[in-house]
Amino acid sequence: MMNNLTPFLIHWAITAISLWVASHLFRGLKFDSTGALVVSALLLGLVNAVVKPLLIFLTLPLTLVTFGLFLLVINALMILLVAALVKGFRVSGFWTALFASIFISLLSIAIGSFVTSNDPAEKVQMPQSGNWL
Repeated sequence: MMNNLTPFLIHWAITAISLWVASHLFRGLKFDSTGALVVSALLLGLVNAVVKPLLIFLTLPLTLVTFGLFLLVINALMILLVAALVKGFRVSGFWTALFASIFISLLSIAIGSFVTSNDPAEKVQMPQSGNWL
């Protein structure tokens, strides 16, 4: 149980830190409280895991025509969705959400590269024998 909880908590903390830094850099991105920041980070992770893949699938032709650039719009829409759901989290508009989503993604990747280890022992191992089903 703890093996699965630790990476989740690390990812949640990285997202929260990225959102916090973005709120200080972008005037249109505001949090009323620390609680709103923490809930927004949790909900953003949930939305990115559940809603975003569905939107990517539904907009696949448009994404292919734009050579993947429409994925940036989907990221901005995820931030706007979280802002609409969390009381105390405000985004001034689409363009703020777009540039903030790019910044949050890049900062999360940068922080994650320093925090996570490359130890092969921590990777998920596939079973060598037995039934997979």
